[in-house]
Amino acid sequence: MNLKEIAEILDAEAVSGADLATVDIPNAYACDLMSDVLAFCPPGALLLTGLTNVQIVRTAQMLDLPAVVFVRGKKPLEETLALAKENGIPVLMTKLSLYETCGKLFAKGLEPGYAPTKEA
Repeated sequence: MNLKEIAEILDAEAVSGADLATVDIPNAYACDLMSDVLAFCPPGALLLTGLTNVQIVRTAQMLDLPAVVFVRGKKPLEETLALAKENGIPVLMTKLSLYETCGKLFAKGLEPGYAPTKEA
């Protein structure tokens, strides 16, 4: 699935980024706790979150995440958008809740992204 298709499914607005049709998304990870994202989100996953600070983009950079979707109609801070643009990380915004966002993407076949722990 590509980011353009995801934007259509979520009725999301693209606020930063490249040609959405060229960004392939293999799976998604939803979380508002960046320590969990760092611990469990696999590289290449689409990050779905309600947090809008600059740490979201820094986390996406560290994990080589292709894009970020902000949920619940939250608007990212200007410095967040500037850093995303500077690093070529596409950003989408949707009015859907995190739960609805995950459900719609899962129903359309997007796999969940997670890095299993040693206990799993």
